[in-house]
Amino acid sequence: MKSSNLTSFREHLDEQYGKIGTKSRTEYEEGYEAFKLGVMLQDLRNKEGMTQEELASKCGTTKSYISRIENNSSDIRLSTIMRIFREGFGKQIKLSVY
Repeated sequence: MKSSNLTSFREHLDEQYGKIGTKSRTEYEEGYEAFKLGVMLQDLRNKEGMTQEELASKCGTTKSYISRIENNSSDIRLSTIMRIFREGFGKQIKLSVY
């Protein structure tokens, strides 16, 4: 039987960024969560048929700020993201701690 050279994604992350709990792994995980948030925002905005400008207008922010969030180019305050989802889409954010 041949031995597989495949590694799991978790093993890849361990090798590339260190084990869970290390500084580099924590930075990677935080960056990934921010990226996911931007993708979720863009996906929901597109499903609602809104432009970045329309969403920004509903939330009292700017098109460029929405763009920066969607492109993971901006640190965002929790209160701001909650306001965008609440005022822009009528949705609430649910957080989990694990």
